[in-house]
Parts: sequence; C-alpha cells; structure tokens
Amino acid sequence: MRQLANQTVGRAEKTEVLSDDLLQIERRMELVRVVSHNTHKKMVACLQGQIGTDAEKRHKKLPLTALSQAMQDGGNQLGEESLIGKMMEMCGDAGNRLASELMQHEMNIEKEILDPLNQLAEVDIPNILKQRRQLAKLVLDYDSARARWLQATKSIISGTNTQALTAKADSLKEEVDEAMNKMELCKDQLSADMYNFFSKEADYARYYVTIHGLRSQRLERFWTST
Repeated sequence: MRQLANQTVGRAEKTEVLSDDLLQIERRMELVRVVSHNTHKKMVACLQGQIGTDAEKRHKKLPLTALSQAMQDGGNQLGEESLIGKMMEMCGDAGNRLASELMQHEMNIEKEILDPLNQLAEVDIPNILKQRRQLAKLVLDYDSARARWLQATKSIISGTNTQALTAKADSLKEEVDEAMNKMELCKDQLSADMYNFFSKEADYARYYVTIHGLRSQRLERFWTST
C-alpha cells in the first residue's frame, strides 16, 4: 500500500508494462463484457421457455403448449360433429407444432448464442481482467523491490560499512530480478490472451448474425411441416 501511495503522489517511479495497443484492447474488453452481459440478460427475458431445462420439460412449460392442449381438450369435449370442436382441435394441433418449433428455436438460441455470450462475459473476459489485476500487483512488487535496491546502492556510497551494504544491495538485486521475471511472465501471458481476444472479435460479432439465421430456420421448418 505504501508503494502504491508513493506512486500516486509521484515519489516513486511507476513501471509501464502494457503498450498503447494493449491498453486500448483492455478498455474494449470491458465494454464488450458489459454489452454482452446486458444482451444476454435481455435475450433470456425474451425466452418463453425455462432456460437450462431439457426439451420435454421446456415444451410442457410453454404458454403456447398449455393453450394448444386446452384447445385440443375443448375440441374433444365438443366432438367431431361440432364445427367449433373440429376447428379447436385443428388449431390445437397447429399450436402444438408451433410450440415444438418454438422450443427447438429457443434451445438453439441457448446453445449457439446465450451460452457463448455467457462464457465470454462471465468467464473469458473476467479471467483476462483478473490477470490484468495480477500484473498490476506484480508491477507494484517490482517497483517496490527496485526502489529498495536503488536506495541500498546509494547507501554504499555514503556508508561506512561498505561490505555489509554491498551484500545487502546484492540480495536486494536478486529480489528485483525475481520480481521482474514474475512480472514479465505474467505480462507475456496477458498480452497473448488479450491479442487472442482481439483476433476473435469477428467470431463474437457472428453470434448476433446467428440470431437472424435461427429465426429464418425456424420459419422454414414450420412451413415445411405444415
């Protein structure tokens, strides 16, 4: 905390480890995370079925399924001699097919859009941002170790016990090297993950194109089955 405070007020030099490109990607990632989270939330609210359930249970819980069943039951009660009964039974059958198509459509949306969006917003990006916070901590550790080492080297010049001060400076230099190695390893991994995220932006954009494709497929399946 002291090292962070020193950097804040300008008494210690803060090491910058990420390029401008990576800093821009970092800002983009946070925006993508927020947008993906909000979109996922709104899309789930649009679904009529219960997300995460199997096909049979989801189909039974659809309001359209309940309506179709009620119309079929009403048609059976009125009998085949009733025109109203026949129409109710026909409409109930059609509604049940619509419910099946809706159920399949929503399951496809969940698999091809909702699950990937959730993975992106709640797992992939947060993991990279967690690495970013870890790197920030390692930078503080490095700067702190370097500041102690620089102070020790200055003490050698003005001190009297040169041998002891030199030994202390050498020990602190080892801490600096170790801290720098940890920082560089974390930076390299973070940079690779951030550039990998950036390279997949077209794949992420394709999720939204898939929405319209699934709608078209749903309509095509329905009219083919009628």
